[in-house]
Amino acid sequence: MNFNRKQLVILIVCLAALGTAMLVFLSTKKPTKIITPAAAPAATTTPEMPAAIKNPSPKRETLGLSVEKREIEGYTFGTGATRLVFIGGIHGGYEWNSVVLAYDFIDYLTQNPKSIPENISVTVVPSANPDGVFEIIGKEGRFAATDVPTGANAAGRLNANNVDLNRNFDCHWQAQGVWQNKTVSGGTAAFSEPESAAIKKFILENKPAAVIFWHSKSGTVYGSACGGDMLPETAAIMNAYAKAAGYATAPTFDQYAVSGDATDWLASIGIPAITAELKTHETIDWNQNLAGIQALFKYYKK
Repeated sequence: MNFNRKQLVILIVCLAALGTAMLVFLSTKKPTKIITPAAAPAATTTPEMPAAIKNPSPKRETLGLSVEKREIEGYTFGTGATRLVFIGGIHGGYEWNSVVLAYDFIDYLTQNPKSIPENISVTVVPSANPDGVFEIIGKEGRFAATDVPTGANAAGRLNANNVDLNRNFDCHWQAQGVWQNKTVSGGTAAFSEPESAAIKKFILENKPAAVIFWHSKSGTVYGSACGGDMLPETAAIMNAYAKAAGYATAPTFDQYAVSGDATDWLASIGIPAITAELKTHETIDWNQNLAGIQALFKYYKK
């Protein structure tokens, strides 16, 4: 293509103007922002509180072993200095419902730890005669009411040495005791049996404010004494428990002479102790006994 001088000058001027415009455009254009995928937001959900914190597990310990080497378990709830001890099953499978009641109480405290006043701790010994339970139930540890054969069997009352453990404590102990119209063994000496010796050791080491034994059957709360007057505090907790539970009261068991009784031994060392007897050999009177327990919590609450 041929340009004359005038056309060439016009072309150069136009190209120069175009170049200037491009430079101005490029100098004012914003740089392109590079977009990267956003990082996942930090987790803001609070982790679920561990079960052990929400609902503290009880302290489980082995108080001792039975004649046949079964564990005598204790479950302690709370950390208060005032300790209450509840013991079931000293008469084994013959009073199996007292064991079921104790395990149900353990469940209740596990689910309702705040039901225990801050100054109180609670130890539950569900089965003080595990060999006697096994004799009737055929199971170790926890069992259901449906596991129990029909009818109470007196054979399960004794331990594996054929000793009545509630005749083996050191208050008016005798080698031969009485149960109803029968003669039963009280052992070779007070605390000769590993089960009663385990309870003695635990009591002396922990010095509870009070001890409650569950038995059956009379629907009565009994006090305790050992050759003297009932401790005033024993009378107070006997009446408080019985009133709340709707049970009768009796200062002592007087249907026949009893030697080597556990609650009477506790009275002899200055520890208030009561026996709460369920109404039958088959029921646990749960609501009534829970009311009795709550009455003791109220009594000992600061």
